Amino acid sequence: MELLTPDDAAQILKLSTSTLGKLRLSGGGPSYIKYGRLVRYRSDELSRWVLSRERSSTSQFSTVH
Repeated sequence: MELLTPDDAAQILKLSTSTLGKLRLSGGGPSYIKYGRLVRYRSDELSRWVLSRERSSTSQFSTVH
């Protein structure tokens, strides 16, 4: 299992680290692991999160993330 730092995860997702942190705070981002003060993301969870955002039309968009 590969664990990524927030900086690494943000780079993979093509997001800023700040945006990823805001998503984490709102609960709209990928699942993460926290132990102590460290936050880590599993690489397979990033892929799962991206695929869960896939849509085939704009009418499928939901404001609830």
